[in-house]
Amino acid sequence: MTTTIRDASALVGWRKSSYSNGEGAECIEVADGYLDAVPVRDSKNPHGPACVFPAVGWSTFVAALKDGEFGG
Repeated sequence: MTTTIRDASALVGWRKSSYSNGEGAECIEVADGYLDAVPVRDSKNPHGPACVFPAVGWSTFVAALKDGEFGG
């Protein structure tokens, strides 16, 4: 089950997507260091909301992306 945090700026350990070009393009950040959950937010809105995914679900999603299961 995914939950939402209204203001995720207090969470620590944010890192940008490796696909970010460093010029403020559309990208996401994930917060590391949370055992059972992965917070995800829009890098352009650090005081905005974050979706919090179960760690297992997030890992499955990332693996599917790497395997090309969503097409191109």
